[in-house]
Amino acid sequence: MSTLLNTNGEKLEISPLNENIKGKFYIVTAEWNPGITHSLRDGALSILKTAGVKDSNIISLSVPGTVELVNVAAKAVNQEDTVAVIVIGCVIRGDTPHFDYVCMIAADGIASLNAKGKAPVIFGVLTVDNEQQAIDRAGGSLGNKGEEAAAAAISLANLSSLFS
Repeated sequence: MSTLLNTNGEKLEISPLNENIKGKFYIVTAEWNPGITHSLRDGALSILKTAGVKDSNIISLSVPGTVELVNVAAKAVNQEDTVAVIVIGCVIRGDTPHFDYVCMIAADGIASLNAKGKAPVIFGVLTVDNEQQAIDRAGGSLGNKGEEAAAAAISLANLSSLFS
């Protein structure tokens, strides 16, 4: 079994994908703060492949910003062969309440999708006070939250297969 370093400095095991799981993993990435989000996306892609997900079962999509993640995640979750959806974004606090609204919309939207139970939607959205905190969590000193999101997607996909 492979491992990754999580943001707590602990090793996190990457479970292999159960061989009976054949559907699609969606990664939906916000293009706002692309230096951060692309690193998170690439980390997620790497972990999915390490876990044994075939390239043909990974669908990577882009949206303009974090708010738009919810709409595309909802469409992906409603596809018949969806195993899991990973949403990736980065919201950096500014001088206005915009940060709070964007974070609330994204978190509430993804929670609502998860409550429906069709497929897990993994919240890989960084909500940070400054750019350095984002860099630290996108492959920097605190690991890569995109990798952690993909590991969670694999874990939940394996668990969800027990209910099929």
